[in-house]
Amino acid sequence: MGTIFHNVTFISAAAGWLVAQILKTLIHMFITKKFNAERLIGSGGMPSSHSATVCALATASCIHCGADSFEFAVSLILALIVMYDAMGVRRETGIQAKLINEMMDAFAEMGRPELSPDEKLKEFVGHTPLQVLAGAILGILIAILFCSLMP
Repeated sequence: MGTIFHNVTFISAAAGWLVAQILKTLIHMFITKKFNAERLIGSGGMPSSHSATVCALATASCIHCGADSFEFAVSLILALIVMYDAMGVRRETGIQAKLINEMMDAFAEMGRPELSPDEKLKEFVGHTPLQVLAGAILGILIAILFCSLMP
């Protein structure tokens, strides 16, 4: 009897998330010249770890269970929903957070500190289509790699 750690589908999805988070942190550090530990677990940014995770899950399900399987059908629909949401509602939320943060800074500069929040809203929430695509490709490649290494 195996454990979840012998499940190639689970391992592929977890590795997709982990690799995307590490890449996201490194890319952010390269661009800003600063290490931000929050990027290791935070959402938003390049590549999309949500996309990498669900695409690795769907790809491993397809390879391991077959394209006509229930597992692949469910994971594919989940992947499409997650990626659509990342580019839609979650991205809009990040854009709105950025605007609200700018407004709160302006209020504080106008001598209205009572309107300034103690903590800024999180602006890295959603993804651009390119970030989602990069995460999807990363997840697919990771699943192919793990499925070829783990029978």
